[in-house]
Amino acid sequence: MDYASSRKSRFGGLLALLFLIQTSWAQTASSVPADSVDAIVQSHMRNKHIPGVSIAVVRQGAVVLSKGYGLANVELNVSATPQSVYAIASVSKQFIASGILILAQEGKLSLDDDIHTYYPQAPQTWQGITLRHLLSHTSGIVREAPAFDPSKIQPDSVVVQSAFPLPLQFPIGTKWQYCNVGYFALADIIRKVSGQPWSTFLKDRIFKPAGMTATRTTTLSEVVPNRVDGYEWEKDHLQRAIPYRALRPSGAFLSTVLDLAKWEAALGTTKILTETSQKEMQKPFILKDGTPYPYGLGWRVDTLMGTSWIHHGGSLPGFRTEYARFPQAGLAVIVLTNSEQALPEQIAKEIATLYLRSTSGKLVTGK
Repeated sequence: MDYASSRKSRFGGLLALLFLIQTSWAQTASSVPADSVDAIVQSHMRNKHIPGVSIAVVRQGAVVLSKGYGLANVELNVSATPQSVYAIASVSKQFIASGILILAQEGKLSLDDDIHTYYPQAPQTWQGITLRHLLSHTSGIVREAPAFDPSKIQPDSVVVQSAFPLPLQFPIGTKWQYCNVGYFALADIIRKVSGQPWSTFLKDRIFKPAGMTATRTTTLSEVVPNRVDGYEWEKDHLQRAIPYRALRPSGAFLSTVLDLAKWEAALGTTKILTETSQKEMQKPFILKDGTPYPYGLGWRVDTLMGTSWIHHGGSLPGFRTEYARFPQAGLAVIVLTNSEQALPEQIAKEIATLYLRSTSGKLVTGK
């Protein structure tokens, strides 16, 4: 066989291999029966008295399953659907983190900037706290600021400054401890650096480019189509949860599983975040003693079934949420619920396990 024929043969073999891989992914997407997912969700709904759940499963950037279960509004008997708009709570943190990373991509700030660059009046004890510490919950600042009041609308800077007099919980960078104050500060820094309200900046730079038309900041006064109501189970009956009036940057947004699926597709490209920025987000933070902690920048960093598991949950009155990514498997599972008793991380893990097992079998055995 001459060189040209040999090269043509190898190229043809490569195309055939790519076709088989693509076919395998497509078969895998349909090889998990929808009723298996239904069984998982419905079991959790029964056991935890969950009124409504919406889910999306995304494979290689494409939605392969989206569905609503139960009720988005119990009083009016409105069904939950993939278009239902939930408070996503701390799943919002990845968007604040992405806003900071966009500004870093443009050279307008650095993740290693000291907080005093943006809050020169911050106490001396905060010297050495960087944006990276705020993003990764390793600053030592208290979880909640004294000035935060869920019923009061006030500037983010006021909330941040109320934490100035309090001692740090631990030396900077030595431990991980969840800190919502840090995300108030980060949102305010986006405002200061971009010259726009942080909500406007994120809408213009993330939600619009990704086509996320249903995603917006939380509001009690504005009419939001397809809005879901939050509930809690009290002993033996369901009751409405009392929502926060205040807008918390640490849990700021309303969204749908389909909009979050669009974000997942965007994360498969460099349209919004560069490859370097995405790697930063998914990299465990290294504590001062050299120990890696399984949290990146707005994402938890774990493994499940031997594959990378990048995820984050959220909790607000009446809502529990989970967004789980498995980038090595090209898989994401998004679960939004309107119940304080729900365990969406567990729901997402159980659904993901179905798909990961199916993928493993398809790709390894070729059957």
